[in-house]
Amino acid sequence: QVPLVESGGGLVQAGGSLRLSCSASGRTSSTYAKGWFRQAPGKEREFVAAINPSGGITYYTDSVKGRFTISRENAKNTVYLQMDSLKPEDTAVYYCAASLLGGIRTRYREYDYWGQGTQVTVSS
Repeated sequence: QVPLVESGGGLVQAGGSLRLSCSASGRTSSTYAKGWFRQAPGKEREFVAAINPSGGITYYTDSVKGRFTISRENAKNTVYLQMDSLKPEDTAVYYCAASLLGGIRTRYREYDYWGQGTQVTVSS
């Protein structure tokens, strides 16, 4: 097991910024692919961003490209999601996830471990 704990969510006005963090405790997760997903009320969980184990490759869903940045610090077992120019439609519970497969993973079923989620609310 790789317990994942997200933090950094909150309420922000449209156009504002938040930085989410996801820390993995216990066993090192530096060889795992990491990703962020989100789920809005009444909607399915959707992919947001992914990063490979070394941090050299990233991938984003189209709706957040140019606004969100995923990064990781393997020495701290932590992955981040910097969210800028936030929009009301970004409102959701955000989840971090870790995949044993490595590489870049964009599908829900490719991830093995999940955090409990952190709420992000963007007001208009």
